[in-house]
Amino acid sequence: MKNHFATFGLLLLLAAVTFSSTAQAQRRRQATPGKEPPHPPKVGEVAPDFELVDLKGEKVSLKELTKESPVVMLVLRGWYGKQCPMCNRQVGEFLSKKSALSKVQVVMIYPGEASQLDEHAKQFIGSKSFPDNYHFVLDPDFKFTNAWGLRWEAPRETAYPSTFVVDQEQKLVFGKTVVSHGDRADVSTVVANLP
Repeated sequence: MKNHFATFGLLLLLAAVTFSSTAQAQRRRQATPGKEPPHPPKVGEVAPDFELVDLKGEKVSLKELTKESPVVMLVLRGWYGKQCPMCNRQVGEFLSKKSALSKVQVVMIYPGEASQLDEHAKQFIGSKSFPDNYHFVLDPDFKFTNAWGLRWEAPRETAYPSTFVVDQEQKLVFGKTVVSHGDRADVSTVVANLP
């Protein structure tokens, strides 16, 4: 009789785990209803140029930055109804390890609807301090995000979190785009892929 209860208990546990895994997979699929995964430029291709503006109103261009050094690009989620905790964590890591990135330009791209993008970006930055080689730029109305194939068209989403390394000939030498909020490229991965 005890064996029957143990077997029954084990079967219930397996059913619960299977149901939970299936439900999680279904929620992930629903995050991008009817959409293909992102299609950013590929490693080896020339990175499309862009010109975005930082919070001081200064223009930042990929073409101009690559004249100085390789460029590391972080595409953040921006404002989707609140600030992204994973973006805060990633930006915090890149700021805390700024000495490892002192010989490159770092561009952090904050996408969102143009109407309140400045305000939300200032909230995101808070008291963070950026070194001279770091550029926090705005992507109003997803102009950059769409051009680079990174728009995440789903409720409470904006852009697929992405990290790129662009060499001085404007070629992509590293790229990682994730279809979740975590598993982003960290500083050590970026440094290992610098030209």
